[in-house]
Amino acid sequence: MSAGADRLAEVSHRIADAARAAGRQPSDVTLVAVSKTHGADSVRELLEVGHRVFGENRVQEAEGKFPALKAEYPDLELHLIGPLQTNKAREAVALFDVIQSVDREKLAASLVKEMERLGRRPACYIQVNTGEEPQKAGILPKDLDAFVTACREQYKLPIVGLMCIPPVDEEAALHFALLGKMAARNGLAKISMGMSADYETAVRLGATHVRVGSALFGARPALAAHA
Repeated sequence: MSAGADRLAEVSHRIADAARAAGRQPSDVTLVAVSKTHGADSVRELLEVGHRVFGENRVQEAEGKFPALKAEYPDLELHLIGPLQTNKAREAVALFDVIQSVDREKLAASLVKEMERLGRRPACYIQVNTGEEPQKAGILPKDLDAFVTACREQYKLPIVGLMCIPPVDEEAALHFALLGKMAARNGLAKISMGMSADYETAVRLGATHVRVGSALFGARPALAAHA
């Protein structure tokens, strides 16, 4: 097996163990392989051994990498996990199957407009800034319930879950537990949380999707945000 396939097997095994330890089925957890800054060949390594769910942080990078891969592997599922500018909403709706970073009403309105224009409705997650960090994207916890209602009732967005990125210097489990409570309170079944350093903790606390980059693809060839 390739190095990528070996890393995929190891991460998948760890996810399965964490799920069972929490009384969950391993199949309840989806591994989103975050391929930002890695080329199409690295993605293809995992595609060739059967993995199909990938994540990218930037629309422009994904546009250069994934259209050809999606043509080759029609069942590939691509998630946008990074901040989305409204002027990139059209491109995001056209390419991504899931948008995990909805965090403001202006973006919700832009996404709905482009979904209607393109006839595609990617599933959406609301990104929550659980640590209330000023430099980080995401809706504040105190504003979440009202924003969920607006997305559902005013914008008719296909909101399916919540996503968070905890502060690097705080205990991730506290943020994961908070996100789980907010999702349950709003009747949202999907919870995207956990990255390479803490995905096992996230699984034990109810994550349905974990976003893993370096543990699958190795060190990044360029500086990028955490995954």
